[in-house]
Amino acid sequence: QLQLVESGGGLVQPGRSLRLSCTTSTSGFGLDYFVIGWFRQAPGKEREEISCISSSYDGTNYADSVKGRFTILRDNAKNVVYLQMNSLKPEDTAVYYCAAADWGHCPRPSYEYIFWGQGTQVTVSS
Repeated sequence: QLQLVESGGGLVQPGRSLRLSCTTSTSGFGLDYFVIGWFRQAPGKEREEISCISSSYDGTNYADSVKGRFTILRDNAKNVVYLQMNSLKPEDTAVYYCAAADWGHCPRPSYEYIFWGQGTQVTVSS
């Protein structure tokens, strides 16, 4: 069972940046095998997939709402997947989750993400 852990959330002013990290607390699992997706859910709204990175060639995908502002990237040496979030807006406020799907390309249907973290809160407010 792959245990995912998100970190890096917090309170930030509009226009500033945050970097979220997705790591695993389960020894013996390399995140580079998995497709990793970042999702978010704001109060009263449905969960939204905002980015993913493929496991084989690091292809990436972004939702229109974050394209050009967010970047997903791997550091395989550290076994971590980052979500670099720049030019943050109040509407980016949400709980952010990382999730893992079996080896392959992204994007993937959300039901294929079988391992999920507990989430980290991001609040963008002045």
